[in-house]
Amino acid sequence: MNAIDRSHAKPAAKLLSGNAACAQGAIDAGCTFFAGYPITPSSEIAERLSVLLPKAGGVFIQMEDEIAAMAAVVGASMGGVKALTATSGPGFSLKQENIGYAAGAEIPCVIVNVMRGGPSTGMPTRPSQADIFQTRYGSHGDYPMIVLAPASAREIYDETLRAFDLAETCRTPVILLYDQVIAQSSETVALGGRPPAHATRKWASGPRESYKPYAAGGDLVPPMPRPGDGYRTHTTGLTHSESGFPSQDPETVTRNLGRLYAKLEKHRDLIDSYEAVCCEDAEVVIVAIGISARAARRAVDACRAEGHKVGLFRPITLWPFPEIALREATRTAKAILVPELNIGQLRLEIERLLRDRRVEGLHLISGEPITPAQIVAAATKLATEV
Repeated sequence: MNAIDRSHAKPAAKLLSGNAACAQGAIDAGCTFFAGYPITPSSEIAERLSVLLPKAGGVFIQMEDEIAAMAAVVGASMGGVKALTATSGPGFSLKQENIGYAAGAEIPCVIVNVMRGGPSTGMPTRPSQADIFQTRYGSHGDYPMIVLAPASAREIYDETLRAFDLAETCRTPVILLYDQVIAQSSETVALGGRPPAHATRKWASGPRESYKPYAAGGDLVPPMPRPGDGYRTHTTGLTHSESGFPSQDPETVTRNLGRLYAKLEKHRDLIDSYEAVCCEDAEVVIVAIGISARAARRAVDACRAEGHKVGLFRPITLWPFPEIALREATRTAKAILVPELNIGQLRLEIERLLRDRRVEGLHLISGEPITPAQIVAAATKLATEV
């Protein structure tokens, strides 16, 4: 019997939740290590990977808490493998110190944060979008961060693949951020065929005696030493020179911390991603992520049917924020509407970027999603006032 080439076969449709799509995306991205601790509403990711990873030759480990889980992921990545952890709310807060360590020491890894109501223990089974700023500024000090915000099960799968690619290419932690509704809603997702080629980590090469673990070339990403290849390296959370050893020399510290930011700017063509819907002539542009963006997409159709020129800008890359794309999408807009499940975090960023525009927020903190009808009412009001 001849082998069947499925590389061009029609993808098989599956009913997958967002969390299930994330787990499958991690496997297809080549992830071989997961460390985590169960927490609603992210637990299904760990549950699925506890089955899938051993079958794929990987390692799944449930740690004693989220602090240890993040530390294990950092250690696994330093050991040369693609590593993932997933959490929510309180667990994400516990991870912050080691996320900062990964950012400062440039350790590639992927962290999933499924947002739920807060603060503190909050509402474990209710959605929220109040971790927008925490993903960017959660750990202390200055450091850049890549945060991706998918809005469907299919997009969670795709962005999980991309998260690992960006982590490996830019040698940095990457956060995948989505809300409880997206995580636990099931959708028909077409997955199949051969997974696309993925980015590989840049490994050290050349003379061992001259190797410096934080000396970077034109792409500003230093090559990592592959364990067993004989390259001496020193990894620390302290500010360090190109040698990896601690330094408080002002010029050295400025140069190396500046490079952390510059390397992401260097790769913005790979990092930035967004969706613009009906923005070409829009007088009101809605800016939203996650389940709020799903509701906003329907609201745009309803507003257009009523004769109002309303569009949607959805940042898929949340941080660094796609500023140029936002300004282009809002070129004709007289007002901006930001619906979000928090007090107004995304709105503050939009106000910062579009200071010459009227920016209004639609904020819900009750634990219920914002409905299309609520967005239609707010957008229609704006459209009649501007």
